This record gives sequence, structure tokens and C-alpha cells, in this order.
Amino acid sequence: MRYEKGHKEATRQRIVETAAAEFRRNGIEGIGVADIMARTGLTHGGFYSHFKSKEDLIQAALEEASRKSRMRKIADEGGSLEDLIRWYMRPEHRDVPERGCAIAALVTEIGRHPLATRKHFTASVERLLTLMEERLPAGKRNRRKTAMGIFATLLGALQLARTVSDKELSDHLIEAGIASALNLANL
Repeated sequence: MRYEKGHKEATRQRIVETAAAEFRRNGIEGIGVADIMARTGLTHGGFYSHFKSKEDLIQAALEEASRKSRMRKIADEGGSLEDLIRWYMRPEHRDVPERGCAIAALVTEIGRHPLATRKHFTASVERLLTLMEERLPAGKRNRRKTAMGIFATLLGALQLARTVSDKELSDHLIEAGIASALNLANL
């Protein structure tokens, strides 16, 4: 059977988009290639015509998540650092990780992956830090370190808010993360 021109690229893109969401929802180790292919509506056998390995798919999924980052869109639309902080620390981001930040969803797993995968992850972190750094008040000293502190605060607070079983505590962690990040930024 012959496919239309561009079919292979469109199919690969569907696999990458599905994997990007599924990795954020279940973790990298929490879902296999066969399940990702099934959720894409394809058979496991077709995987290797698109990717060399699961690691290759992980790298493509990280790039996809970064490319479609809501933080990047907010920044492109002229959003302030406070806008970025408040978007990152909202309850919906806590509750629906598959549509949120891949860094937050995968940070605990990526350190055990090969250098090439960690480089893709690092590039995503660098882009996010730059978005924050560029939005710090003019004249702010140590802008890069401040951006790192803000992001570390947000990431840690979000991780804790996702982990605890007490919803009230989780909500307070989100609020504390916002307050601490705004304080670091002097906003």
C-alpha cells in the first residue's frame, strides 16, 4: 500500500507527541514503546522505522515538549516573569503533568539516562532559565543565578505539591513557591 507524501513524517510526529505526553504522565520507565505505539493507534512493529531506540524517542519527545512549552508561548507574547511564575505554579499544572513542564515531570529520571539524552534535557533547562533571566528587573545583579534560584524554587515546590497526599498542604506549597520565587525576583 502506498501512502501520501509526508505520511511517514506525520506518523513520526504523532508518535513523538504521544510519547511527550505519556512520558510526562507515567514517567519514562512507566511506559513502554509498545504502549506508546498502541496509544498512537499503531503497532509496535512500526516503531523502528521511525526511531533507533526508545532513547532516540525520549530525546525527540524532550525536544517536542520544549518546542511546545507554554512558558515559551507566554514569553513570546510578552509575558512578564510574574506571569511565568504564576502559570508554572497553578493547580492545573500540578494536577495534569502530561500537559505541563517536561523538566518537572522527568527531572528525577533523566539523570540515569545517557549523556546525549541529558544534553537534550539540559538544553530545555537552559532555554527556560534564559526566559526567566531576560524578564528580571533591569539592573538586577547576578541575573543568571537569580533565574536559577527562581526555577529551582518553582521546580521543588511543584514536585512537593505533586507528591504530598494532603491537598491543603499541596495548595500551600504552591502558594509558598509563588511567594518565594517572587521574592527572589524582587517583584
